Amino acid sequence: MSRRHIHLDVVGGIAGDMFVAALTDAVPELRRRVLDDVAAVLPPAAGTSHFMEGTSAGLTVLRFGLEGHHHHHHDAGHHHHDGSGSYRHMVDLIRAAPLAEGTADHAVAILTVLAEAEAFIHGVPMGDVHFHEIGDWDSLMDVVASGSIIAALDATWSMSDLPLGGGRVRTAHGLLPVPAPATARILDGFEWRDDGLGGERVTPTGAAILRHLAAGSTRSGGKLTGTGMGAGTRDLPGMPNILRALVFDPAASAGSPGEAQTVVVLSFDIDDMTGEEIGIAADRLRDADGVLDVALTSLSGKKGRPLTEFRLLVRPEALEAVQRLCFIETSTIGLRWRAEQRSTLERRADQSTSDIRVKRVNRPGGATTGKAESDDLASIESLAGRRAAKSEAER
Repeated sequence: MSRRHIHLDVVGGIAGDMFVAALTDAVPELRRRVLDDVAAVLPPAAGTSHFMEGTSAGLTVLRFGLEGHHHHHHDAGHHHHDGSGSYRHMVDLIRAAPLAEGTADHAVAILTVLAEAEAFIHGVPMGDVHFHEIGDWDSLMDVVASGSIIAALDATWSMSDLPLGGGRVRTAHGLLPVPAPATARILDGFEWRDDGLGGERVTPTGAAILRHLAAGSTRSGGKLTGTGMGAGTRDLPGMPNILRALVFDPAASAGSPGEAQTVVVLSFDIDDMTGEEIGIAADRLRDADGVLDVALTSLSGKKGRPLTEFRLLVRPEALEAVQRLCFIETSTIGLRWRAEQRSTLERRADQSTSDIRVKRVNRPGGATTGKAESDDLASIESLAGRRAAKSEAER
């Protein structure tokens, strides 16, 4: 199954709470998981996280925040002397909590991006980094909630260019120009735009989330299956302060007739493997992630030697891994590949009355055709018997 793709439109900006709100607005079934994961990490005194519906510049948006706790301001006098603001302590809290699968890894990765930037800017070892900016429970909540979402979606990501903002932001080191030093360091290499509106548009936590996601960043289309708008706390003049998420399902889009989808055709010839070895290799390759089909053709090579041509249909993103597998599972020393466009009809599997699975396809013009799964016919004795069962099932 090909992975979902999510595009982030950084309209007003991005902060941890905006990311969480946008994605849970687009994929509402994530909300329960997010609230459970946050509750597992935050001490009761910190309050509970919740979602609020609201508006920003007249658009309906979702917001995410803490309720029922005293909100500290990041002023110079506000330090945690018990080590609770340290990178190490926060990682320990995350690792110790009973979180949904994958949440801790992504949350710690985001936190590590932040800590590395802070450590570099202040010239201290990472273990000594104290998150003055995120000494508050808010930020731990945002990091854990974001990690929960990223783990649950297992998507590929892309993002628009980022708003530069302007003016100054209050940090633990006094007033500094926007983007804050940590944000600027984390987002080195990203595309920015100046839309003329000031303020801190991208926060360090927002930046760390983008940097963490950028590792899997690709552009990809698909059927649009969800949109979400997460809003920040501030209002911007003349623009909604939102982060918009667009969720695409590449698998769903393969079905509309005539719509092209790129596949890679990968082929190679074998002249020194036994029939048995070829059979095993073909099965291994067929089961590999991203392989859509494996076809074998018998050819006659030089001096009349028999050749077997392997032809694989591969999803573009899996090409490298599948190439490696071809070299491991077969004796080939060279591969050829080319990208091709394909269009497929949407298939759905039905069970016929006799427990034989049938692939049904809707053809343009309203006709429906079916094809019985050959594996399900294999147990029936005699060719005639299998043919009779097949036509019965397909009817």
